[in-house]
Amino acid sequence: MGVSMTGRQKVEAAFSKPGAPEIPAVICYEGIYVRDHWDQVTSCPWWYVHSNNLDHQFAWRRDAIERTGQDWFFLPATASREERERTAIEERANGFFSVNRRTGEAEKLHPPVIGGWGVGCGEGSVRPEEIADTPRKIDSILPPVEPFDAKAFRAGGRADLADRLLCEYGDKLWPISHVAGPVWGLYNLWGFEEMMVMVASRVDLVKYACERNLAHSIRGVGMAAELGAAGIWIEECMTDMLSPKAFAEINVPLLKRLCEEIRASGVKSIYYYCGNPAGKWDEILSIGADAISLEESKKGFIVDVDEVVERVGGEATVFGNLDAIGLLTNGSDVELAAEIKRQVAAGRRNGDRFVMSIGSPVTPATPVTRVRRYCDLVHEIGR
Repeated sequence: MGVSMTGRQKVEAAFSKPGAPEIPAVICYEGIYVRDHWDQVTSCPWWYVHSNNLDHQFAWRRDAIERTGQDWFFLPATASREERERTAIEERANGFFSVNRRTGEAEKLHPPVIGGWGVGCGEGSVRPEEIADTPRKIDSILPPVEPFDAKAFRAGGRADLADRLLCEYGDKLWPISHVAGPVWGLYNLWGFEEMMVMVASRVDLVKYACERNLAHSIRGVGMAAELGAAGIWIEECMTDMLSPKAFAEINVPLLKRLCEEIRASGVKSIYYYCGNPAGKWDEILSIGADAISLEESKKGFIVDVDEVVERVGGEATVFGNLDAIGLLTNGSDVELAAEIKRQVAAGRRNGDRFVMSIGSPVTPATPVTRVRRYCDLVHEIGR
């Protein structure tokens, strides 16, 4: 069979015109996966995730990378050297605390909450007490963004952990970062209900807020590029509930500009669209992302990888959308392998421009050994 490609080589090939002779395997929403499977992905204590000690951060990430077996890894920024020197984690009689060495101020830390929000976070939905219904109010929540200063960022030590991870894994695995789509960012400003009302009634204000969100995302692109990311995952939720007209008028121009910024930085873009793409296919493909990733069929809609490949027609890389519940969690090995084979065959029809992925996060009920089995099957079947 010859020497196998590295994970990084596989993903890079999947983004190239000739395509990937060996199909790479990845999962999405890695942060959720780690949160829900901490004791399975690492032998490190849970409080390492809060630590500013680079040895701690590197240790648990190394365990997660090596136990999962996927072909990419998330490349994080870290606190500045000054902040890392200023804080320490202490174990006390009533728990673990992040302590400011200079002031003595202490913040109690809490372990990850499987399948949910952290302790003390209240309900998961955003419900602002006061609606930001003027540009001035939006400015108070989303202040203007300073241009990203790569020199200061690196001099302050915020790329130290990324540098260490790249030294260990950069030639083996494909490093990625994440940014939010500008319209999806409206949820954190207004919550779901008010976001939808604003889109329907205050397009001027929506566009104003989206421009501010876009500036934040573009700054994130600069940070990701400085860290050494090779790809940027553009996450977008809830925009399937916009009308095709609103999606085309408000969202598409912003996403085009975001993808252009990513491309200009020398990084690949992956547009992850949550929900039903019906009625928006032309708009989604017009965004110009280097890759398209979609949810699996659920919630009453169908997203078949064969249709995705047919619509993309080799003009972009396609990510698989394996069912994270029905197959990854609950399917047999035979069923899992059969679906991987089907999706890989579809990816071959996209000129081998294909990355095998799942359509939504790994569930808490899915063991890490099962995720590893999924990755191993992709590597066997996709060769």
